[in-house]
Amino acid sequence: MATNRRISDEPAFVLHRYDWSESSLILEVFTRRHGRIALVAKGAKRPSSSFRPVLLPLQPLRVSFGGDAEIRTLKGAEWVGGQVMPTGDALLSGYYLNELLIRLLARDDPHPGLFDAYASAVQVLASEHGEALQPALRAFELVLLREIGLLPVLNLQTPTLAPLQAQARYSLVPEGGLVQAAPGDDRASLDGEQWQLLQLALDDPAPFSATLPEAAMVMAQLKPQLRTLLHYHCGVTTLRTRQMMKDLQAL
Repeated sequence: MATNRRISDEPAFVLHRYDWSESSLILEVFTRRHGRIALVAKGAKRPSSSFRPVLLPLQPLRVSFGGDAEIRTLKGAEWVGGQVMPTGDALLSGYYLNELLIRLLARDDPHPGLFDAYASAVQVLASEHGEALQPALRAFELVLLREIGLLPVLNLQTPTLAPLQAQARYSLVPEGGLVQAAPGDDRASLDGEQWQLLQLALDDPAPFSATLPEAAMVMAQLKPQLRTLLHYHCGVTTLRTRQMMKDLQAL
């Protein structure tokens, strides 16, 4: 809910930025205690602006803002530091996470746990451990879907609420939830024990960190299921950042 009081020292990340005038920007910002909000950064494009070197994506910030309109006014922004800007595939992956948040999060809807998961995911992207990139994306997708109520419980069959059988195969599908997989469909399904381990990880007090190693074990089978579910809820067949990745890989 919008407020006219000034908010100070709020942990935040810039998700996207738009030109508003010759000298100012509109920012889509993900904050820990206020969720996704829109801010106008007046004069941010001027060479002398203190905002100019700070308002970058995938960098931890502390921001101050105020106003009671839908688009509030940025009063201050400080780079927290502690990590470098991701590059290459990691940078594109960060833009992908930002696109998911913009498409799926309502404005002014706080999700502090999701903010912490995002901050942890960005730290992984900024590291030099490329092998952790795909597990980090899958872990964040799971945490995101669970946090906004779009992920069914992963230790029960959704239609019947019956417990999963450890060795049986199950698929995660839009509308249907977690259902028994079609015979022979091992590429887009996991066995019951694997789904149960993912649920245990999501229930951990630090769900992103706990889910990361579990997602790494089932990346190939998990990716198409989560992609289908995310595209369904985003209302698109391909996200813009995914299409950008495909285009770059084709060069």
